[in-house]
Amino acid sequence: MRDKILFYLDNDLRQFCLSYYLQKKIDADFFSVIDITNKPKKFFENQKFVNFKKIWFLHDHTLPTSDVDMDYLKLFEEKYEIDLWSLAINERLFYRFNDFYNFSKLEMLSILENECKLFEKILDTTNPNFAILHVPFFHTDELFYRLCKAKGIKILMSYLSNFGYKWEISQDEQIMDIIDEFHNTSTKGRTFEELQVIFNHEQVKEHIKKLNKHAFGNKSDLIKAATDFLFRSKNLNPKTHYTYFGRTKFKVLFNTLSNSRKTQSRKKFIDRNLTMKVDFKQNYIYYPLHIEQERTTLIKTPFYTNQIEFIRNLVKSLPINMTLFVKEHPTQSMRHWRNKEWYEKVMNIPNVTLIHPNVSSVKLIKNSSLVVTISGTAALEAAFFQKPSITFSDADYTKISSIERVKSVEELSKIIRKSLEKKITPSDLDRYVSLKEKYAFEHNEMDFQENSLNKFYHGGRLVDVNISNLDMKEFLVERGRNLEEFTNQHIKKIEFLKKSS
Repeated sequence: MRDKILFYLDNDLRQFCLSYYLQKKIDADFFSVIDITNKPKKFFENQKFVNFKKIWFLHDHTLPTSDVDMDYLKLFEEKYEIDLWSLAINERLFYRFNDFYNFSKLEMLSILENECKLFEKILDTTNPNFAILHVPFFHTDELFYRLCKAKGIKILMSYLSNFGYKWEISQDEQIMDIIDEFHNTSTKGRTFEELQVIFNHEQVKEHIKKLNKHAFGNKSDLIKAATDFLFRSKNLNPKTHYTYFGRTKFKVLFNTLSNSRKTQSRKKFIDRNLTMKVDFKQNYIYYPLHIEQERTTLIKTPFYTNQIEFIRNLVKSLPINMTLFVKEHPTQSMRHWRNKEWYEKVMNIPNVTLIHPNVSSVKLIKNSSLVVTISGTAALEAAFFQKPSITFSDADYTKISSIERVKSVEELSKIIRKSLEKKITPSDLDRYVSLKEKYAFEHNEMDFQENSLNKFYHGGRLVDVNISNLDMKEFLVERGRNLEEFTNQHIKKIEFLKKSS
């Protein structure tokens, strides 16, 4: 029987390019759900590069209506054990983070109903063996992902590994499919110093710096994108895509200029008020802030999205001789930093020192007594420097004995004291690194992203663009070597999942 593979495609062209090369190597029927704006939609309607048996354009089916079938939504939740309000309230477009439109309760419920019915129809129609997608960032792709899991469809989700430029593919983000082999994996007798070299913090740091630097292209890209949007675009997306509601050209232009001013003003406040000269001799616990708005809190830890309240709870749980160091995330600059009032609230919490984003996280970890994170990899980094850590989310590295997974904030005080007493040995970390060496693979995502953004999206400044067949043909040839191993790893994963089932 031929395999059936369902792709979730969007303006990140990696999955589409993967489908092109994958179809050359395996005999299977391909289908796709496509979350795209109006201009690139024309390309996907007419392209001949990949023979999809059927495609569905997400936004052809999801505009809100005036009626909602609450009985259907209730039965959907019960049948698939998916909490829909958890997804809706934490959707950045629906609530708290949308500068252009305020969604009503009715609109949210109607959109959810349309998406649930569409995804159910697609999965029941195609009955796929496998679903290939990126790590979900919005409620929509997270809903699709959870429904696939609930229906027993094997997932191939690719993401950046915890180690440098390597990548992984698994059914759950940041959880290796072979993590059950952890306790049966032999150690290699490596010391903490040897393990630190393998982890190579500098490589990861430079990777993040480069991502930040090229996140939205350069000034030339900005001018081209602005010209295209303001003078060549009819801006039809607000009529056809609920994700673009309220985005008139004037509002977008005003918002862009306003955010630019906010970024500069907030950075000045940060430079004047956040601590640059850190007293590392203090007895402290370290908490690195998470970026807002991101998957790490909105989706992975939906009940810990208020970081000010989280910091207050953390301070309440500290031993009396400890202080809390809180560091701003350098990548928060991509979100125009946080407002002045937010920083002031944190600085006014007793026993908290708010630290400048330029201060080295590695130094803060190395000199701390304990690291606490909601869902970040700082918990894993701490293990490399013989520091205990606490996290509030599931990840494969929680198998390491120095890392505690907290289920409730009420447990925090007790777990902090337990963690501070831990004697840490390198054996568990050595075991974990051995599994990663076996599992992760080389993939230069930076090269792919830079080239795709420059080729199609004005350096990342504008996604509603026309994509030509010629440009795509050139791009597929140019990136062939980059995607070769990426494709082979997906084939290996498909074979692995077949055997494991």
